[in-house]
Amino acid sequence: MRTMKIRRLSEGTVNRIAAGEVVERPAAAAKELIENAIDAGATCIDISATGGGAELLLVEDDGIGMSADDLKLAIERHATSKLPVAAGQNGQVEDDLSHIVTMGFRGEALPSIGAVARLSLTSRMADGEAAEIRVDGGAVTGPMPAAFLGRGQHGTRAQVRELFYATPARLKFLKSTRSEDLALTDMVKRLAMARPDIGFTLTLDGRRAIGLEAEPGLMDGRLPRLARIMGRDFGDNAVQVEAVREGVRLSGYAGLPTYSRANAAMQFLFVNGRPVKDKLLVGAVRGAYADFLARDRHPALALFIDCDPAFVDVNVHPAKTEVRFRDAGLVRGLIVGALKQALAGAGQRASTTVAGAALTAFRAGSFRPESAPVSAFQRQAPQAAFACEPVPLFSGNQALSVRVEAEPAPMPEAQPGHPSGVAPLGIARAQLHETYVVAQTADGIVIVDQHAAHERLVYERMKQALASGAVARQPLLIPEVVDLDPSEVTRVMGRADELAELGLVVEEFGPDAVMVREVPAMLGRLDVKGLVRDLADDIAETGKALSLKERLEAVSGTLACHMSVRAGRRLNADEMNALLREMEATPHSGQCNHGRPTYVELKLADIERLFGRR
Repeated sequence: MRTMKIRRLSEGTVNRIAAGEVVERPAAAAKELIENAIDAGATCIDISATGGGAELLLVEDDGIGMSADDLKLAIERHATSKLPVAAGQNGQVEDDLSHIVTMGFRGEALPSIGAVARLSLTSRMADGEAAEIRVDGGAVTGPMPAAFLGRGQHGTRAQVRELFYATPARLKFLKSTRSEDLALTDMVKRLAMARPDIGFTLTLDGRRAIGLEAEPGLMDGRLPRLARIMGRDFGDNAVQVEAVREGVRLSGYAGLPTYSRANAAMQFLFVNGRPVKDKLLVGAVRGAYADFLARDRHPALALFIDCDPAFVDVNVHPAKTEVRFRDAGLVRGLIVGALKQALAGAGQRASTTVAGAALTAFRAGSFRPESAPVSAFQRQAPQAAFACEPVPLFSGNQALSVRVEAEPAPMPEAQPGHPSGVAPLGIARAQLHETYVVAQTADGIVIVDQHAAHERLVYERMKQALASGAVARQPLLIPEVVDLDPSEVTRVMGRADELAELGLVVEEFGPDAVMVREVPAMLGRLDVKGLVRDLADDIAETGKALSLKERLEAVSGTLACHMSVRAGRRLNADEMNALLREMEATPHSGQCNHGRPTYVELKLADIERLFGRR
């Protein structure tokens, strides 16, 4: 049998292999250079790219800069100034990977880029001379004196040309210039969201794609920076998220349920200022918004986690886009709880984009009635505005059913402590199509979808019953035995009391099985074994029986939909006003269980603009 002699790889080969992990595309190279600029204390970072970044990539900053000696070390593998040191077990000083507070720390980026491209670094410190070093496919030239061309008296200018020229096979895996430009733009936006106190510009093929001025402060500038990147509508329809648990602080902003998206592209997570992609966020957000959004809708949000560096491991992947928490269950619970609290604080508030869309639909000239003679009944219709019976109004060949009050009612009293002087949702004035309630507020009108609104009210009542443990149980005629691993049996039985409160009664049945005696009645026929195994997985991952609670809430939502006031039912004035008052007193009444708005509010000023009064 032939044997292969073990040999050491050349330094150039080692660098090219490392580059394959760190620099997979131009956006990855730009990310490493921008993170270096952030760590250097830059207040403004300018990025330019040509050909998607494959032809030219330029990153300039006004950070502290580097000396000629630093430049020489910077392009060596595993040389860094960012990794802290600590006393080891034998009293010797060792590199400390448990307290990483900078964006970079591995010392791989610059040598990796230099191994596959033509890299030029020019830098100057405030009290020194400018120097330049070049690395072409691993071959080093310099450092040498240079003229510093940065925006200030100090900083660094990193220029990358012909990315992957030294590894032609990698060029075949690059996507189109447009795709690479989009990846660059997305990466810069994520880093800019994390640091609103730093100005960012991105120029693609001579065209300014991003221009963000530094905001006045890290925390105060967060929402303005998010609104500039995620859109002004997000800024208008976001609620603040703030919570602390066991030293882990969560902050940020989350969009109202009625301001939702078709995908999860507008969900961002930052850990100690580092943009990361983590499946933990997806599951936690889905759990927090489960009451408010359909499965095919996704909220927009940006959440920031600040914690002790020892609580999170950022050395999971060379690209540093993934992290691992010491207690993932704590973080998930913190996100879910904080989001639910923030959404509860929004009350019955609905997205402003709903009213904006309605006003756009009402733009002048959009209504084109068919030419037809006006009947005497149509001319008399306005005089019947306060008839007790529905009044048919005609538009072409279509009839509009309007049910209004016999006499105008006075505006209701305000809720205690409400500043407007009247109840927020006003007084009911009419019912349209036996589906929509029209109410007059202090400064406009509100149109309520009676079925969607009542569905939310019924659902909230059922949720209160679940929270209080009032879940009806259904005994099984023949108890179900579910085989599990001994560790899973231990986990499930450790949560037996919690499961019983949710209507599921389990008993230990030997070392590797549990027996289910009762199940929640509202679930009807169900796969008991599948449910228990899902619960075991939930408890292992998060420490909570989420799948059962989510199933109960999903069934509650379905029942609420069937038990609520249906469209097409006539409501009298007392019923309409009772619906409005209960909406005002019920959290989340601004949207139904599927994320659709329950009402649209049009301000009087906007209505007057439609008719040219303003």
